[in-house]
Amino acid sequence: MIIVYTTGPECIRCTMTKRLLTQKGVRFIEVDIRTNPTAREYVVDDLGYTQAPVVVVSDEDHWSGFRPDKVDALASRLGIVR
Repeated sequence: MIIVYTTGPECIRCTMTKRLLTQKGVRFIEVDIRTNPTAREYVVDDLGYTQAPVVVVSDEDHWSGFRPDKVDALASRLGIVR
């Protein structure tokens, strides 16, 4: 399952990423790192990211920020055509 770590609705990049994933038909779970200290620790300490959103597809496939190119590539890999 794809997880999108966000910093809440005030985060424009988070909102844009979630909107694009939804438009592309990519299912995901949102985790707000402001209210989940374990998730925040994972994103910052384990993955090394300091900006949201952080999209985690797998242990080897993840990125941070608004990345339409990554979302398009993900949808293509998943065989989703919209």
